[in-house]
Amino acid sequence: MDQKKILEFLWDIAIGRPAKAEAEGSSPVSSNGSNCSAFQFLHSLINADVERSPTARYNMPGSGRREDHETTGIEVDKEEEGEYEVDDLRDRMKSSRGSQLNLINRELGLEPEPARRISGRESAINGIRDLSKCMVIDPDNRWYRAWTKIIVGWAIYSSFFTPFEFAFFRGLPTKFFLLDIVSQAAFLVDIILRFFVAYRDSQTCKIVYNHTPIALRYLKSSFVTDLLASMPWDSIYRASGDKEEVRYLLWIRLSRLLKVSDYFYKMERDIRISYMFTRIIKLIAVELYCTHTAACIFYYLATTLPVEQEGYTWIGSLKMGDYSFSSFREIDLWTRYMLSLYFSVVTMTTVGYGDIHAVNLREMIFVMIYISFDMIIGAYLIGNMTALIVKGSRTERFRDKTKDLMKYVNRNKLGRDIRDQIKGHLRLQYESNYTEASVLQDIPISIRAKISRTLYKSYIEDVPLFKGCSSEFINQIVIRVHEEFFLPGEVIMEEGNVVDQLYFVCHGMLEEVAIGADGLEVTVSELERNSSFGEISILCNIPQPYTVRVCELSRLLRVDKQSFSSILDIYFHDGRRILNNLLEGKDANVGVKQSESDITFHIGKQEAELALKVNSAAYHGDLHQLRDLIRAGADPKKTDFDGRSPLHLAASQGYEDIILFLIQEGVDINITDKFGNTPILEALKNGHDRVASRLVKHGAALKIDNAGCFLCTTVVMGDFDFLKRLLANGIDPNSKDYDHRTPLHAAISSGFYLMVKLLLGAGASVFSKDRWGNTPLSEARMSGNNKLIKLLEEAKSNQVSEFPNSSQETTDKVCWRKCTVFPSHPWDPQDRKKHGIVLWVPETIEELIKTTAQQLEFPSGSCILSEDAGKILDVDLISDGQKLYLISQTDET
Repeated sequence: MDQKKILEFLWDIAIGRPAKAEAEGSSPVSSNGSNCSAFQFLHSLINADVERSPTARYNMPGSGRREDHETTGIEVDKEEEGEYEVDDLRDRMKSSRGSQLNLINRELGLEPEPARRISGRESAINGIRDLSKCMVIDPDNRWYRAWTKIIVGWAIYSSFFTPFEFAFFRGLPTKFFLLDIVSQAAFLVDIILRFFVAYRDSQTCKIVYNHTPIALRYLKSSFVTDLLASMPWDSIYRASGDKEEVRYLLWIRLSRLLKVSDYFYKMERDIRISYMFTRIIKLIAVELYCTHTAACIFYYLATTLPVEQEGYTWIGSLKMGDYSFSSFREIDLWTRYMLSLYFSVVTMTTVGYGDIHAVNLREMIFVMIYISFDMIIGAYLIGNMTALIVKGSRTERFRDKTKDLMKYVNRNKLGRDIRDQIKGHLRLQYESNYTEASVLQDIPISIRAKISRTLYKSYIEDVPLFKGCSSEFINQIVIRVHEEFFLPGEVIMEEGNVVDQLYFVCHGMLEEVAIGADGLEVTVSELERNSSFGEISILCNIPQPYTVRVCELSRLLRVDKQSFSSILDIYFHDGRRILNNLLEGKDANVGVKQSESDITFHIGKQEAELALKVNSAAYHGDLHQLRDLIRAGADPKKTDFDGRSPLHLAASQGYEDIILFLIQEGVDINITDKFGNTPILEALKNGHDRVASRLVKHGAALKIDNAGCFLCTTVVMGDFDFLKRLLANGIDPNSKDYDHRTPLHAAISSGFYLMVKLLLGAGASVFSKDRWGNTPLSEARMSGNNKLIKLLEEAKSNQVSEFPNSSQETTDKVCWRKCTVFPSHPWDPQDRKKHGIVLWVPETIEELIKTTAQQLEFPSGSCILSEDAGKILDVDLISDGQKLYLISQTDET
């Protein structure tokens, strides 16, 4: 047996048709142990599976917050293409706690529970509770709506007949008495039904199906009045001995006019009925009822005098031709009523001809009161007729807007759910008038900002997302928020969509749901007051990670992405705090935890962008913006993708004030970028000597990786000023490149006389040899530049004269190289290696071997090896500081 047949079988048992279930061959399942609400759930589930109607709903009683929805009716709108009546809103909440199978198990009691023995008394109480839930009536049930219309008809009859009975009868005739009994019986039945009719909570906008709140609500409202109005006052009047005071209690029945007023109110919102027709009928009814009631009161005043004083009343003193109405009690009922109605109408319109007028004092007092009341009624009628002509009423604007939207829905054949949501929001706007745009539109922005801070700041300050943010940031958010209301069941955000709005919960409750691995909805978290959603998608520029659905009427504050991003661009440190708050809450929020990598990536991206902004401010010399950025939380020690700090850029542009500010902020003065440049080097490159001196004063040191190549390149490029600044800041002029060439070699080969002179003045040696054994002097001789040759020879003489007591060998050491020689083979184990010696590289390799053998007391040494065990045959192959190894002839073989 498939699931559908099982459900149908269980439903047959619930409604008292077990024979059908047995006839179909179903298993004998008893319905005694199943509660009524469970079968109602099954019935709604069958309708949802078979009909797939968008209006079908699950109504599951239970103790859960969103599962405590008792039975509701299923409404099917028959007007698919026509205009729709704006009905009461429906609660369309569907549980997302598990699959349908789990829901069935929970309802039927098939789900395993802890063993607990239930007493007979508790079982009886549960049975009564379940029975009361079954008896709750949905206010949208078509049968109850039909009953409501019947009661409205009886209310109209009772409202008109009560003044008539009070004035013209002292005890009802039999035919009127029976009709009154039927009328009061109908109202008594309605009183009983009111204890079982569900209602929509004005705070949560959810339909309440719990029997106790329904009964308490009715008891606190109109129960006493309805009960007194339904009493048989005519019988009580006769039983009390015709006491006139008892008859005054008949006026309690006029409270039923509220039912008629509510019915007209619904008719005015029904776009299927002409609004003008409804309003005209209502105005005519108001006028007729007022004149009818006044006519009854006029006649009653005449009957309060004794029979012998009938001539001293307005009707007893009336004469029409030769006919006198002095014995008016003997006239037929219809004539008396028409005379009274005529007097009431001519008094209301104040166009009486004098034929009927007040005679005694009581009648005069009532006429004065009545005429004053007529002035108010006339103003009411004229005002309403004017509103009908100019079409300026709020209800008519609501109807026009509803008509346009319903036509749009029908023309585009949109779904029923969308139509219901549109009607729900229109009704909410009409009844609560919550939108502030129309109210505050003409108020200056400054005043609106103050209003927003007064209304919304307390909510925004308590949002965990903004924990630790500055008050200025909070104020900017508060100014830009918009208030919105959402009804239960509405989906605000869907999983995977692009989000451009950030929401904050003021009141109500929502839920975040996602699709699990089994394809079913899984509740991620519940959003209550001071919660927020949409922030992950907005801050990290990723799709919405989960669906957000409304559980009860919710009041939300909304700020769009563009406004939020513009505020974050100004308050950088608050943006970082927001992201940190988002990460701190990841353990409590599964959705955030899953997006941790996205948040971390966005934090890194934001920091990189912030570093670029700081560098940009330093590069353009904007000290004010730089201070604001650092005050806002930017780190001046951060570097860009090339490792360049703000100090590099400020030094390159020569902004002394920014350099001093950055040094005060603790930026490393000797920081190096990826290209080996320091701030002082950047200042020297761009000719900012004052800035360079400032940096030196604060401890900067000029350090250049591979200074020889750098100086040689500077010389080749002919940058005399830059070379001069480098040498002035302590760069060694004898630094060598990869070919052992000094800047003096490069300057001589390029023929730069001034540079040669500058280098010699800085201490460049004329004895330095490159890898080919060329000295600067030999380089000049090969170039044939006599001017340079003469300059170098003078320099050589000067450098030799600095060592007057030294030999030629000592003089040559000025340009010689140092090396370290070890008395072992380079591949020997570490424990066999011995200490070496450091000495100057001599002119020949033979001299190096001889000197080393003597110093190391290694007479058998006959060969010099490099670290790679390569035999060195020429001293020119030895570089400065190189490690060498002296071995014997035996080791060589």
